[in-house]
Amino acid sequence: MSQPLYESSINSLPLLARGKVRDIYAVDEDKLLIVTSDRLSAFDVILPDPIPRKGQVLTQTALFWFDKLAHILPGQLTGIAPEDVVAASERDQVRGRALVVKRLKPLPIEAVVRGYIIGGGWKDYLATGQVCGHTLPVGLKQAAKLAQPLFTPSTKAEMGTHDENIDFAKCVELMGEDLSARARDAAIQLYSEARDYAASRGIIIADTKFEFGVDAAGTLHLIDEALTPDSSRFWPADSYAEGISPPSYDKQYVRDYLETLDWNKTAPGPRLPADVIEKTSAKYVEAYERLTGKQLAD
Repeated sequence: MSQPLYESSINSLPLLARGKVRDIYAVDEDKLLIVTSDRLSAFDVILPDPIPRKGQVLTQTALFWFDKLAHILPGQLTGIAPEDVVAASERDQVRGRALVVKRLKPLPIEAVVRGYIIGGGWKDYLATGQVCGHTLPVGLKQAAKLAQPLFTPSTKAEMGTHDENIDFAKCVELMGEDLSARARDAAIQLYSEARDYAASRGIIIADTKFEFGVDAAGTLHLIDEALTPDSSRFWPADSYAEGISPPSYDKQYVRDYLETLDWNKTAPGPRLPADVIEKTSAKYVEAYERLTGKQLAD
């Protein structure tokens, strides 16, 4: 198995940014190289230990969904192999974990869709009976399935700070009625189709987060990642029950471990024990293989 990649070092291209997980390089005026590392962030803090194969899982899962959902919305892919835009000595850093994508203008929101009431949405519901301006029925239990998927956007926070949930009216303030409506409708359709497919594979997609961008003509595109264990809550259908937080195929395993520590959830993050790293890696790989029916190639 290849060594985990905590941080890429592509010297043949200009580095534009490092995010929590992804390193972004300029290929030319129209294209970017996005390298998905094995970094893991929890509570908006990047942890010091990489999770082996995580970047590969995220990239290959996103590629699966970009292809499967292309009839709904065009994606960011260019079809160019990442190995073709870097130096020969750098190809191992991008193989299986990088994408060459179009340069698009990202929307200023994260397009979150919730099919179940859990996480921050559950906390908001307990406090107010609402989630992002949507009033929900009284008496819902934790992890209850919602009658219809909800579009619950959030702002994009700076590194180390938390995203802020907003309602649709605030979304319109940020980017206009037309673009807000197109993003909402696309997000709900993408989620609904993915949810139905995943159900056939024994997985519940409780909620997910999409990123959208527009080109010079204003055409909406699906960008960043799509329906991965980092951007979604995947639950095994056979373990699901209302009233509890179901086990999941995402980094919840790490979050649960961190909650047992005396840590104030600010940087620097704590080191992870070897067994937590190993089990988290296995969760990511299992999510990909159950969703796609394919074995993750090394």
